[in-house]
Amino acid sequence: MVKTIHMTQEDVQHFVNVASKCDFDIDISYNRYVVDAKSFLGVYGLDFRRPLKVSYDGYNSEFEELLKKFAVAC
Repeated sequence: MVKTIHMTQEDVQHFVNVASKCDFDIDISYNRYVVDAKSFLGVYGLDFRRPLKVSYDGYNSEFEELLKKFAVAC
């Protein structure tokens, strides 16, 4: 599943904490950069001025709620 989100630098710690509780892989990307969503330094190094794509294959209700909070209107 792929979803587009927008978050700020202040949101990173919470995002990584929730993502780390998931038992499946989660990647965040923009352009050609892909990082592990469970890595604080990886996520914090992204450009937050751009929409980010979150790719994952699994389900966690807390993670889904977080993605809704950060969702970009299409």
